Amino acid sequence: MRARVSWTLVLAAFLALPPFQRERVDEMGFGQIFRIERMRVDPTLTQALRSRWDTEASAFAFPWGHMIPSLEDVIRITGLRVYGRAVSGYTYPCYHNLAERLLDLPVERRSSLVPRVALQESLGLFEAGKNAGEIEDEYLERLARVSRRELASEPGPQADLDLRRFLVLFLGRLLIATRGDAVHCRFLPLLVDLGEVGGYAWGAAFLAHQFDGLSASERQTSTSGFYPFLQVWAYLHLPALRRGELTWPGLVPIARRWDSRRDTRHLADQLEHLQEAIDSYPYLDVVWQPYLGEGDEGQPWLVQARPYFGRSVWLHALNLVLPLNLFLTQRSLGFRQSVVEFPVWDRFRRPGRSFRGLHDTTDWRERAREQIENWERKGKGVRSDATTDDAYLQAYALKYGGKVYKSARHQVDVTGEIASLRALLQLAVQDREAAQRQTTELRSELERVRGAGAGGASSSRSAGGSPSLMEVRLAGAVLRAEEAQRHLEERERDLELAHEQAMTLQSERDQLRVWAEAAESQVAEMTRELATLRVQRPSGDQEETLARSLQQIVTDIGRSRNRSRSGVSVSRATGASIGQYLAGSSNRRRNEEEERRRQGEGSRGGGEMLPPPDRREGSGESGGGQ
Repeated sequence: MRARVSWTLVLAAFLALPPFQRERVDEMGFGQIFRIERMRVDPTLTQALRSRWDTEASAFAFPWGHMIPSLEDVIRITGLRVYGRAVSGYTYPCYHNLAERLLDLPVERRSSLVPRVALQESLGLFEAGKNAGEIEDEYLERLARVSRRELASEPGPQADLDLRRFLVLFLGRLLIATRGDAVHCRFLPLLVDLGEVGGYAWGAAFLAHQFDGLSASERQTSTSGFYPFLQVWAYLHLPALRRGELTWPGLVPIARRWDSRRDTRHLADQLEHLQEAIDSYPYLDVVWQPYLGEGDEGQPWLVQARPYFGRSVWLHALNLVLPLNLFLTQRSLGFRQSVVEFPVWDRFRRPGRSFRGLHDTTDWRERAREQIENWERKGKGVRSDATTDDAYLQAYALKYGGKVYKSARHQVDVTGEIASLRALLQLAVQDREAAQRQTTELRSELERVRGAGAGGASSSRSAGGSPSLMEVRLAGAVLRAEEAQRHLEERERDLELAHEQAMTLQSERDQLRVWAEAAESQVAEMTRELATLRVQRPSGDQEETLARSLQQIVTDIGRSRNRSRSGVSVSRATGASIGQYLAGSSNRRRNEEEERRRQGEGSRGGGEMLPPPDRREGSGESGGGQ
């Protein structure tokens, strides 16, 4: 069943519930979902995002680095609770007896699937098909009207039965939906006590399910679960893609503000255009912190959720136990991205349906005890002392290389590279000039101290004539400043060389383009002339001469295109080398700053030694929550 149709059916069942039942759903933390307008599905955007998902890191791998939907994204976009107990417990190989007892519905042996039609009809959704000429609102109103006749209007056992059936439909067809027509009831054991349902972190379970769905085949054009979440996430973080329309500003949760922009092109053309747009997306247009201007008005659910923001933590949805690796996206927390050790596959990564635990009675609170305890501790905070992203981007480029580019016709934008190199060169010049001024000032101060000591006007020298502590410190500072200045001069020279290479490459490509256009024009002219001669039946020698000339021009065009592609490869290699030496310069500066900091603390009588980096979680300041 299509995702938008499933949303309409679930919404109709919710609207058919009597007021006291809707209040119970709201107390469970699901009410905000039903205030969101039904949004158009954007399968192209979903497929483009899915193609960039790195299952091993549980993160998107874009040309500018990792990005990860977070718990703050979930609660602000959907209003789902991301705090409370982990959605964990028992899974069974067969839910037959449990479904008969709690739902009064048939479930096949050795299965966790409820027939969709039987579940819908138990909620009064008998005629779920849309009539010809029926508009969306009329369709929804008719479904709700018919369903309302079958539901209990007063509290009691029948009302509890209705509510459990509705929650199974909501979880299994909308929030944490799976592919296929049947509806899973794996969360049924958590619905035994309806008063405890609101105590679970369903938003965190939803995010784990989204991560699992993104890990599926790239050939899928839709995602399972509540599809507006990923679409709105992309609207907020990548606005230059222009895939969404801000229709109702100011509403909360944020998904209520947006709708998908209509695109009438063929899906294949849309996908190709979107992949190219992401490959060439301006890095400065990436919105790392879209909620800085957002207040908390009308969102009381944010208060209890804040302790979970900005932390790497394990997410739980029964057999799905997946990491939220926010230490890979420190820029989304307002930091510079430090060098981290990228995650590797482990036994808890994407268990999925084939995971053996689903075929046995499994207590996931026991099996994933360490990860459950991690959730209860709210994971680990993410911090960074990095002053530049250079070293991270170098490691990122070494790991992913060209895999971050997905468009078929992607080529390096040499003009953009030149503009970036010019900006970097200007910054390098400013840094070098600042270091030069600092060196000059330190030298002047050192000469002043030495002169004062030599004239006997200062007590900075001891009776033995040894230099004073101030003079020693100044001399050391001058040496470090001179070394930093040399490194900055070296970086400036490297950037100048890279800029010259990029300019040369751009000139060569322009020349090749002009030559190719002229050659193609000549081919067209000679082709017309050859056709004319054939009509007039000239001598064989003249026709053969023209044919050879035409073949030679075509061959030359092929060579020029090969040279053009070779130039692109050179440009990419140049870009990689730029990242390497910039990262190297960054590492040198970081080491120098660390050395100065330690010496400064030592001159004040010593200080606490910094802890060594924890290689299991990247840098010493970055928490992986693992």
